[in-house]
Amino acid sequence: MSSAMFRNGRSHWRQIAKLAAVAGAGPSGPSANFAVRQFASESGGSKGGKGFGTLLAVGGGIGALYAAGRMGYFDSMLGAPPQSSKGDTPFKPDYAAVREDIAKLLDDDDYDDGSYGPILVRLAWHSSGTYSKKDGTGGSNGATMRFRPEAEHSANAGLHVARELLEPIKKKYPWISYSDLWTLAGCVAVEELGGPTIDWTPGRSDKIDHSACPEDGRLPDAVKGPPHIRDIFYRMGFNDQEIVALSGAHSLGRCHTDRSGFENPWTNAPTTFSNLYFQELLENKWRRRKWNGPPQFEDKTGQLMMLNTDMALIQDKSFRKWVELYAKDQDKFFDDFAAAYQKLLHLGVPVNNPGQPAPA
Repeated sequence: MSSAMFRNGRSHWRQIAKLAAVAGAGPSGPSANFAVRQFASESGGSKGGKGFGTLLAVGGGIGALYAAGRMGYFDSMLGAPPQSSKGDTPFKPDYAAVREDIAKLLDDDDYDDGSYGPILVRLAWHSSGTYSKKDGTGGSNGATMRFRPEAEHSANAGLHVARELLEPIKKKYPWISYSDLWTLAGCVAVEELGGPTIDWTPGRSDKIDHSACPEDGRLPDAVKGPPHIRDIFYRMGFNDQEIVALSGAHSLGRCHTDRSGFENPWTNAPTTFSNLYFQELLENKWRRRKWNGPPQFEDKTGQLMMLNTDMALIQDKSFRKWVELYAKDQDKFFDDFAAAYQKLLHLGVPVNNPGQPAPA
């Protein structure tokens, strides 16, 4: 878990401790002050006043917890919009403001190719792509990548950059869950980099510890071929067309030797969402790269690369027909990607959440 999350948690508990002082004070005077001190520090007082002080401490603690709940501190800690008390103006989360602040974070000339957009798309992808339809585990609900061991899975190497980038936004808008924030950031990145609008809706909540972390190996292994790709994506409930559409996200970003072990971008426009990835697959000449790193392909310039999982899309007949279609028709690709990405980001989210349709 990030240090920023710990700081946010301590801040909430400090507020609850203050509420204890108010809730436990009751009648003013030394006895009330003693009870508050005992609740806050768990220190002992005089033996004669211990029972009464403890009683006041318990009462103060219960009052503090009740007040904290009414004021939304527990909701904030878990990333749920606080519930207004009866008669108050209903709380309305300002997701438009969150979107705007995410968009402001994207451009940075000192990072990679000048944008954090691609790594935010990857964060949303990897936090969602662990879903198993067989038992309902994994998926975007929970943001379990905040915890070890999932944060240290090899497929997630480097994603601490994206998680830490979003921490100031989480601090500014504590009512949004990490799982909503991460998936929303992936959508904003796609849209800001020229891609389609993603039909994103909120409703995810965060797990409180590592117990819900999925086992390693649920994300694609880049050195494998079609059978492995189908095993991974069929487990989530995707078909061949959706697999190819989602693979089109490789129009963005690049690989890093200090993260995945691979190197270079897929296209010459790694910060523009387009169908160029499919055109490169079909029209460029690819050869196996001779180097000391893991197996990958390169073009004749040595500046672009493809992974085994990319090449599988043109080696398999069922996959290839979709590659050919998307290479010719960017609008069709955008429509299919938007639908598949929305479905991906919903995986693992309870279907009874308001505003959240079940994935098709």
